[in-house]
Amino acid sequence: MSIKNLLDTPKLTNEKSLKTLVENRTIFSLEHCELNIFETYQKSDLVPLKFNDLVVTSMLRGKKIMHLLDDPQFEYLPGETVIVPSNVEMKIDFPEASKATPTQCIALAIDSKVITDTLTFLNERYPKEGKINHWKLDYENYFFYNNIELTNTINKLIKECMGTSITKDALADLTLQELIIRIIQTQTVKRFDDIKVIDIDSPIMASIEYVKNNIHNPIQMKELSNEACMSTASFYRNFKRELGMSPIEYILNEKIKFAKKLLSNPKIQINEVSYAIGFEDCNYFIRLFKKHEGVTPKQYQLMHFSN
Repeated sequence: MSIKNLLDTPKLTNEKSLKTLVENRTIFSLEHCELNIFETYQKSDLVPLKFNDLVVTSMLRGKKIMHLLDDPQFEYLPGETVIVPSNVEMKIDFPEASKATPTQCIALAIDSKVITDTLTFLNERYPKEGKINHWKLDYENYFFYNNIELTNTINKLIKECMGTSITKDALADLTLQELIIRIIQTQTVKRFDDIKVIDIDSPIMASIEYVKNNIHNPIQMKELSNEACMSTASFYRNFKRELGMSPIEYILNEKIKFAKKLLSNPKIQINEVSYAIGFEDCNYFIRLFKKHEGVTPKQYQLMHFSN
């Protein structure tokens, strides 16, 4: 089990107002973006969809099967986001959609100038360490789980787009900038999670590898800043800019991730897992795990083997 952050779900369209049962579309148009809410009420296969601008899509209800960029098809569920470049066609299956269990998804089309201007601003004002390490959207890592920061930003943008405030265009523009930053940070974390990655020109990479190689031990900030050849203050600032979280948050996330792998063994004891990830205080580990995953380690272990 992996906890994904779910978006707020707008009300479904009144049945009498539905124009179609497949990808019924409600549009909220702003100056620099367009929010589309799609609902599907019957099983369908290979439904095509394409936008003229880059689109950020997020699932709200139900399940889709996505066919995108000649890659293998994949399940698309609530708590997940996909970005699709402009003029790229996606094809969608709705294997479980019905009037009782509709799918609901948002598609946020963003003006290309907003993206270009935001990336230029970030690279000029907040440059990353590394000669070729720039702020950019990664179209290879187009699918990812929503973290809490990304979820809050998308929720805020949905609220502004659906609102009636006379300042909603200005507020939406600011939130679009935040959304682009959150997406890039989320993609960066995902790339660092790929043990095969070798093309990241960032001094943070050395500290990431250090965390992964020393997950069994307590890890200090000074050790990580030394690996990155930075002062502690510079390392903290650059790490948070790159990944959208502090080094300590990243360490804890990695330890919990490793703990979940260990808990796939039905015979392992909780205290053994705690020691294996560098926590001598088992009670602290249990509290931390529950805060992170919503269940205790034992509950997680039992749920893993009941599925």
